[in-house]
Amino acid sequence: MSRHVAIVTDSTAYLPPPAMARHGITSVPLTVVLGDEALEEGTEISARSLALALQKRRSVTTSRPSPEEFVRAYRAVAESGAEAIVSLHLSAEFSGTYDAAVLAAKTAPVPVRVVDTGMVAMALGFCALAAAETAEAGGSLDEAVAAAEKRAADMAAYFYVDTLDYLRRGGRIGAAQALLGSALAVKPLLTLDGGRIQMLEKVRTASKAIARLEELAVEQAGAASVDVAVHHLAAPERAEKLAQRLRERIPGLVELHVSEVGAVIGAHTGPGLLAAVVSPR
Repeated sequence: MSRHVAIVTDSTAYLPPPAMARHGITSVPLTVVLGDEALEEGTEISARSLALALQKRRSVTTSRPSPEEFVRAYRAVAESGAEAIVSLHLSAEFSGTYDAAVLAAKTAPVPVRVVDTGMVAMALGFCALAAAETAEAGGSLDEAVAAAEKRAADMAAYFYVDTLDYLRRGGRIGAAQALLGSALAVKPLLTLDGGRIQMLEKVRTASKAIARLEELAVEQAGAASVDVAVHHLAAPERAEKLAQRLRERIPGLVELHVSEVGAVIGAHTGPGLLAAVVSPR
């Protein structure tokens, strides 16, 4: 495997550990603040612990990595032999992670291209995999960046939440939209657009919303070769059922990943989250 261009991302990519190891991808963790305790995502707090805290209405906030954490990551990657780094991160609309990486890149020992993918979860993860595969095939720094940006441009991410309240609390969706959803007792379907969370459709029941989520994913995939990710928080049965339906209905499916989101994204969506990410090859 070529290591002349290395890939760095953050913990919200939720890449499967075997894929990260296979492609030599480095992840810099965000932090979840539970009460007065700061915990690293992925190592010090689990999604299940986060879900329990949210259900008990404990105070939960999130925090970006510091520039110093990125500096350490970039140095370690350079010391392993990389001549350049692509640093791919969740939407700058959600977090200051991108800004921290940009600051750190200025003092990195090798060239670093920091990319705001406008994505999150495996929508970000697929971008990282595209960049890694391009680098492994001998692609340059610019070519690896272009591969990630193309994946991001072609990507579609749809998600269902039981309530908009968590997104409202975290400032990820407007109070007026959240109030409208509560007042009408509708179940929202959301999407990522321009790096922001946008209301896509309002559906009357959870079962109808999840069925519509499936239809949107199938329509987006079409007959193309695609990778798909299904995410959830504290809803494993919903996720497995959706994944099985997508396996049956998407003819060009290449890879399908099913995983629980980590604590950072879970803090803003709440238990019951169900998401589908469709990424054309």
